[in-house]
Amino acid sequence: MPAPASKRVLWKGAISFGLVHIPIALHSATQNQSIDFDWLDRRSMEPVGYKRINKITGKEIDRSDIVKGIEHEDGEYVVLEAEEIAAAYPRTTQTVEIEAFVPLDDIPFVYLERPYYVAPINKGAKVYALLREVLNDSRLAGLAKVVIQTKQHLALLFACGPVLILNLLRWGDEVRDWSALNLPGRNKKELGLTDKEMEMARQLVSDMTVEWEPERYTDSFREQVMQLVQEKIEAGDTAQVTQPESEEGDTGGARIYDLTEMLQRSLKGRGSDNKKTNEGNKTSAKKAAKTSSTAKPKKTAAKKSSKTTAAKTGSSKTAASKRSSKSKKRAA
Repeated sequence: MPAPASKRVLWKGAISFGLVHIPIALHSATQNQSIDFDWLDRRSMEPVGYKRINKITGKEIDRSDIVKGIEHEDGEYVVLEAEEIAAAYPRTTQTVEIEAFVPLDDIPFVYLERPYYVAPINKGAKVYALLREVLNDSRLAGLAKVVIQTKQHLALLFACGPVLILNLLRWGDEVRDWSALNLPGRNKKELGLTDKEMEMARQLVSDMTVEWEPERYTDSFREQVMQLVQEKIEAGDTAQVTQPESEEGDTGGARIYDLTEMLQRSLKGRGSDNKKTNEGNKTSAKKAAKTSSTAKPKKTAAKKSSKTTAAKTGSSKTAASKRSSKSKKRAA
């Protein structure tokens, strides 16, 4: 059974390509169903948290005494101040900026990282539907960049039935090269694969081919643990732990423009650019012919990035605070 739909908005902005803007909201497309075990003190059933500990002295330190550093050699660190790290954050535009369209089948699955459902807002349904149908018919996907919170992502925008999906991608240098692996070649004759073996393998694969029904596959570990939890609840074998309340926030919106006008301006803009270029070339050629004997052409003169690392920290937090923190991270 699929996870329940979520109407909670994680991010608001707009899809942008050419002069067209589609106001959208992102919703989580997945839900982590792993077992979330909280730490409790067996003696008092009180939540157990983390402390910021100096690994050499073993003493707890204050948050203000912690700085972030990146190791560049064994034992040698470059220390970065909070202001320096903040200056390197990408500029937030609340825009999914499509840079190009690529065949959907050209993207290897290994690059896919995290999916979000994309829904139209602020009367953006028509232009949303237009882009969705174009992508559905063409089997193309928009390759885009988007900043969520303070992190820039490469993303793939594609149609899946009635919904647009924005799938965050791994950057090229995050995907490992497989060339160092001891993989067999692709030449069947050199591998000694016979036609009979290939036919039997195809038949076996064909016999095992079924329709994709995700509800048929479940996590047996989670099911057994949750069954045990239910049995303990029914037997009254529970412990009371006081949980504080958590708060949720929201983000800003985006402006919508007339679809037909923006499409026309985008297309005219490309056409006028080409026309101006051609006319400019003709004018330059005429002027050059008239003044070639008296004039000489003039000559024209020709990130910082950082990663952050930090020790696992946290003052005595309640089990609910830990659960809230983990759920927020998963939602983002």
